[in-house]
Amino acid sequence: MNKTTIGISDISVYLPQNRILVEKILSKRSEDDPAFHTRLSRAIASTDQYAIRFPSQWEDSAVLAANATLRLLEQKPDPGEVRYLVVGSETTVDLSKSMSAYVQGMIAKSPTPLPTKLSSFQVQHACAGATLGMLSVAALIQAAGRPGESGIVVASDIARYDAPSTAEITQGSGAAAMLIEKNPKLLSFDLDSQGFSSSDVDDFFRPLGSTTAKVKGRYSVQCYNDALDEAFLDFCTRKGLTATEALEQTDYFVFHVPFAKMANTAVRRLLSNHLNIFGTEAEEFLAPRGFFSALDVTAYIGNMYTGAIYLNLMATLYQEYQKIGKDIVGKKILFSSYGSGNTMVVFDGVVMEDAPRIIEGWDPDDFLNHYQEVEFPEYEQWLNRVYDTANYNPETAGEPEAALAGRFYLHSIREDGYRDYRIKG
Repeated sequence: MNKTTIGISDISVYLPQNRILVEKILSKRSEDDPAFHTRLSRAIASTDQYAIRFPSQWEDSAVLAANATLRLLEQKPDPGEVRYLVVGSETTVDLSKSMSAYVQGMIAKSPTPLPTKLSSFQVQHACAGATLGMLSVAALIQAAGRPGESGIVVASDIARYDAPSTAEITQGSGAAAMLIEKNPKLLSFDLDSQGFSSSDVDDFFRPLGSTTAKVKGRYSVQCYNDALDEAFLDFCTRKGLTATEALEQTDYFVFHVPFAKMANTAVRRLLSNHLNIFGTEAEEFLAPRGFFSALDVTAYIGNMYTGAIYLNLMATLYQEYQKIGKDIVGKKILFSSYGSGNTMVVFDGVVMEDAPRIIEGWDPDDFLNHYQEVEFPEYEQWLNRVYDTANYNPETAGEPEAALAGRFYLHSIREDGYRDYRIKG
């Protein structure tokens, strides 16, 4: 039986405007503690990060998610019959209510409200949550077999770590929203051939009540690589390919990118293990596939957690389209989505015929520019920010004047802790 093609028809990304260079963080931390300078310098060199984005006071992860969703709907004001609204996040705003419900409530205040006859839920597994949600929605749409139905999947997170620390320069934030439907316009997935790996490890976690994640840097990289090895070989088995064939047939590698060098190292390990190519030869294999230039985008934004892989996807497709135009159609993508704690999903996709038209509708400034360079004091305010009834109100948040016209913002937090979101203008 022939199955309907399922995949992504469009993507939008929403990033907070605040950007600080990691060199500014290094300068201030070294001034406060000269002995820490060497350790932090080595951390910067080992990540290839140049800057991070962080939210304004009126932006939490739900606001980022809703603004990415609104932008997606603005790009495609008629998304068909939306049956699923799913958010993948590891920095949710509520321990009970799904972030997707808050997003639906915000979108209801916009010119493009979503229907109420839909399924709304949240998926959490560290940075893999959005991918797991996306593949689940794709499978549900395929199983239903009804024409015109679609789903919106949103990845939204704010990555925070203890500061000062060597992990500090791998923070970041942002959201990506994707339209999932049959006969997709951007790229399709093979839902029959996903490779999996899951284990119970403590490489990365965020205890209840903590605003910052706990990470064991080197161990987490090891867990990432071990899970990739197992999931990739599982993918190859289900695909009926040797590892060599799978890699040689891949045009683009789109990986989870918590920081630029981690994905770089992971891909090189695959190439060395299965194609026996190293160093310059590996670079010559990856460069024509746009791998390094796409990582440069992440290097100036930081870790989006669940959205990191989709920022990498968007950057890859946009930059490659600028180089080869309509020849991008039919290109094969190998995805690797990792969630600490841990799980890994490896799957593949194919760029669809309508992709050039979709990509031409993207504004590259959304993920390349539209930022405001800030100094350390403003960054430090973010690190010390507390979102509760006593500490958050419209006056201290500096909104709605600071909020962008036509975008959502956190207006206030009620005495019982419930968050009140509004749209400006």
